[in-house]
Parts: sequence; C-alpha cells; structure tokens
Amino acid sequence: MKFNTIMVSLILLLSVYLSGCGNNDNQKNDKQKKDESFELKKDVLFKEGKIYAVLPAHIKWLTNESDPVFSSEKAQKGGTFHSAITSFPMTFRVVGPDSNGSFRSAITDNQLLLINIHPNTNSIIPELATHWAFGDDKKTMYFKLDKDARWSDGMPVTAWDYVYTLEFMRSEHIIAPWYNDYYTKEIESVIVYDDYTIGIKSTKAVPDLNFIIGDMSPTPKHYFKKMDETFVQTYNWKIVPNTGAYQISEFKKGKFIKFKKKKDFWAQDRKYFKNRFNVNTVVYDVIRDINLQWEYFKKGKLDSFVLTFPKYWHQKSKIALFQKGYINKIWFFNDKERSARGMWLNQDKEIFKDRRLCYAFAHAMNTEKVINKVLRKDYFRLAQAFSGYGKYTDNGIKPRIYDIAKVDVLMTSAGWTRGSDGIWQKKGIRFSVKVTYSLEEHTPRLVVLKEDALKAGVELLLERMDSTAMFKKILEKKHDVAWMAWSTNIRPSYWQGWHSDNAHKPQTNNITNTDDPKLDELIDKYRASLSEEKRIKLSLKIQQAIHETGAFVPTFMIPYVRHGYWRWLELPSSHGTRRSDLLFDPFSSMTGGLFWINVGKKKETLLAKKSGRSFLPSVIKNELFVKE
Repeated sequence: MKFNTIMVSLILLLSVYLSGCGNNDNQKNDKQKKDESFELKKDVLFKEGKIYAVLPAHIKWLTNESDPVFSSEKAQKGGTFHSAITSFPMTFRVVGPDSNGSFRSAITDNQLLLINIHPNTNSIIPELATHWAFGDDKKTMYFKLDKDARWSDGMPVTAWDYVYTLEFMRSEHIIAPWYNDYYTKEIESVIVYDDYTIGIKSTKAVPDLNFIIGDMSPTPKHYFKKMDETFVQTYNWKIVPNTGAYQISEFKKGKFIKFKKKKDFWAQDRKYFKNRFNVNTVVYDVIRDINLQWEYFKKGKLDSFVLTFPKYWHQKSKIALFQKGYINKIWFFNDKERSARGMWLNQDKEIFKDRRLCYAFAHAMNTEKVINKVLRKDYFRLAQAFSGYGKYTDNGIKPRIYDIAKVDVLMTSAGWTRGSDGIWQKKGIRFSVKVTYSLEEHTPRLVVLKEDALKAGVELLLERMDSTAMFKKILEKKHDVAWMAWSTNIRPSYWQGWHSDNAHKPQTNNITNTDDPKLDELIDKYRASLSEEKRIKLSLKIQQAIHETGAFVPTFMIPYVRHGYWRWLELPSSHGTRRSDLLFDPFSSMTGGLFWINVGKKKETLLAKKSGRSFLPSVIKNELFVKE
C-alpha cells in the first residue's frame, strides 16, 4: 500500500514534537528546532498517543431542530416488507470493480452522513453530526459528532473514523479511480480536535461547501484493520458495519437479500428519524422479470409495485384486487432534479467519432411518438442531461427532434450514402448500432424507435441483458448505445460523467467517453470557482457544450411516482416529501422509511379477500408539490 498523506500538517507537527521532547536518542538540541517545536505545540494537544488540533476561536456552531417533521405519529412498528430486485448484485462492496450497480443504494442509504438536507425545506439538518460550523476560509466545515452514534457492531463512531475515510478512499487497493481522485483533489484533510469534534477541509473554497463535505461518511477502521492488494476479493461479500437503521442479516446469492432493523438503533428517537424505518425486516427477492414481479405482487408476496409504466397504471390494474379495495393506487408528484434518462453514445466507437453522426442518430429517434403512442402521454420529453436544477439549468436547450431531412443532410455531408437496404453506409460500414438495455418493459419503446429509425436509414439492434450484466458492460465501455438513466445530486456534477479524466477507461461514469478540451476547461473552472454567480454561468456553458457533443440523446422526464400497494401499507398524511422518488423506500435517510405496516389491517384484508368481502377502492392523486 502506498503511503497516503492523511492530515499531513498534523503528522508533521507530531514528528517535530517528538524530536523536541527529549525522548529521542538522536535528538538535536538545535535552538531553531526548539523554537519551532515550541511554536507548533501551541496549536496541538497530545493525549494517549493521539494528536489533536486546537479548535479555532469564535466558531459559530449551528444546528437545526426547528424544521417540520415529515413522518407520522401514527406509524406502527413491526412486520416484514417484501420487495424485489431484477438481479443479484455483483458485490456488496460500495467501491471498486462492479460496485456501482443499482443495489448499491440499499447499502449506502444505511450509512448515514454528517448532515443531510431536509426533503421539503432544503435546510441543513443533523445526522451523524449534531452541530456544524463554516470556517472563514470558505474551505473548512467543523462538526460535533453525536456521541451516541454507533456502528452496527456496537463500536462508537468517532473522529478517527473520518480520518480513516481519507486513507481508505485514497488507497490504490480499493481500485476505484473516481474515489481516489475525489478524495485527493476535493478533500484536503480531516482535522481532529477531540474524539467527537472534527474539521474537514476542502482543497478549495466553494459556495456550496456543505454539499462537498457534509455528505462524507465515516469508515470503520476497527473493522478493516489492514488494507492490501487482496481488498477487492476479501470484501466482495462482507457485511461491513454501518451507522443506519438496517443491516444485511442474511442472503443467498441469486435468490434473496434480507435486512434486519437494529434493535436499539441509536438515532431512532432523534427528531428527523422518529417514527421512521418502522418495519423490522426488509426482504429483496430476486425476480428477474417485471411481469413475474407483478404476479408475485397480485398474490401478496410483494407489498408494493411501481405503476409508473402506463400499461400497469391504466390497464393491468383494472382488476378485482384494485376494484375491491384490497390494493390501493397512488400518483404522487415530486419537485426535484430530473434523472438523465436517455441514450448514451459511446464516442470511442468509430461510428460516433464524427459528431455529425451523433446528431444524425438523435434526429433519427422518434421519441415524441413513443411518448404519444406507447406511453399514453404520461411522460414528458426531457430536454437535456441536467434538468430541474433551478438557476443552474439552461432551460433554453431543446432536444433534437425526429427529422429525416436533417438526418439526410448530416449523413450526406459526412460522406455517407444509403445502401440497397436503405441503411446509411460508408466504406463498408453500415450505420448499425447495438442498443443495450435491461427492462423488458422498455422493449415496446425501443421497437417504435427502431422502426422509425429505419425510415431515417439507421439500424438499431436491441440487446436486452440482465441489469447487473448490462451495467457491467456499460462501465467497461463495451457498449455502442446505453439505454439508461443516472441518479441526481442537489447541484449539477460534471466531472465524473463528462471530463476526459474519466474517458477511455473502465469503471468510470464517463460512459460516452467524451474527451473535449473545451468542455474540460469549463468543468475545471466550475470545480475551482468560489463565486456562485460564476458557477451558474459556467454551468449553463457546460450544458451547452455537452449538448454540442451530441453524445447524450435525452428521452423522458417523469416528475412523479406511481405505486400500487396492499392496503396494509400506510403512509403519512402528506404521503411523501418534495424530494421523494419512491414512497415505499425503506432506507434513504433523506426521504425513506416513512411507511409502516398495519398488522391489524393485514389480517383484516387477507380474511376479507378469502371471504369475498370488499372495501372502497382507493386511488390517490397527490399534487401537493406541483409548481404553480
């Protein structure tokens, strides 16, 4: 393992102190060194072999216990929540090869942050830290850790777990270039003032410091103990201690993963956690086909089912289970950043190295027809990769629409001609690309795109894969076109997905392999800028530059979630929060764990179903957070 310079300044202080204390046989009684040692010791404390910095004076500590709660006092504890995943994860590691799959969030959501954002007010609220403060340098944040915070093995969470996070994330042994880079270029140091007070220093001053620093999680050094080249294999299926409400308790590869609620979850009575994370057990069964999941749901083997797909909301739910009130429906609109949902073109593939072909491909995709015909106008056209970020979004960017005439102009200018089969060709190469996707439910959408793309001279070869295998292929940059969506952040994040630092290499999020010096320069300036005004201007320029690459073809925007759920599941009166992606998310510390199981209602429902007794059907449409 390479030496990682963690808390460099403090380590240097310690070495000077030891060289000036009379305990070193090789001590040099040099006056200059004595003076240096004397000056430096004024800024540090030594206790039981550990080194502590002295907390700066005049720190203004902040906290927030005044924002409204978003859980319900009616919540009941207990029961098992049954859900499903389409594939078993390739690892339980959250860093390193194959770790960036969809199941990762179920693990990371049970690892709490220092602070979080209130999902309705966007104010900072406490999580692992009870108090926080901003340094005058606009680079440092200070935190008082909750002394009750515990790892799932009972060990206390201390300042040293944050020191270890830097060592861990910078280690070459985790084989995670993005994390290596981020925790080196973005986070300068963790400073320990006492075992429960830390400062985290960014490498540069930024306007949204809490977004850079506040979501840092601790890492349990007492568990990992030693890091070496065997890390990836050793910890592939290990259950690492966490700080959240649930921990994986049992699993069978390819079959299921079970989470158990901690009996004495340390934060269960904290204001923003109270009456949340109510079920005792969460079980994810591996059911690889959505249609088969639907059958399990109808039998009561799954407690909820996402009805966002129009055919489920409008057609498949027109059955007795819903009409007799055994299963409820809810259509809940949220107000948050929108996922970058669309088609990602791999520019390392020869056919997409010419930007004109990227544009032609976009104009050959009849997304509007899919929305109108297949999706029953329930979805909206996404304009670009960074929609919904307020002032940081360029609302002037419009998606390229289906236009065969424009395809003809672009392809002809690039020296391509139509072949006898109608497909564009040049020097023996046909404009034929493979679209990699995972959900069978998306096949009808892609079939429509395929049919209309043929009219424009572009051939789509549809490649449906298991979701884990699909994501692995995409991260290894072996795809032509990836059909997928990325999750969002509070602020636009450009470096990981669009900077050339992450191009032409596997296991990074730059899946288009964009390598554009102009774009790199803008992203570097955005990352380095302190001024919010400048960052906003740079953000708009970056989005325009991304649009000009043509490497992302935006498809759909879905500003809501729709669920079917057995009537024994209950929600707060608001049903969810402004930022809720899923109403039956069991884990997210920001928006999850709001639902509960009414055990009495479950018995009542099952008996009624058996006897044929019915209830009033329930269909809810909640537009509380729809903007005027």
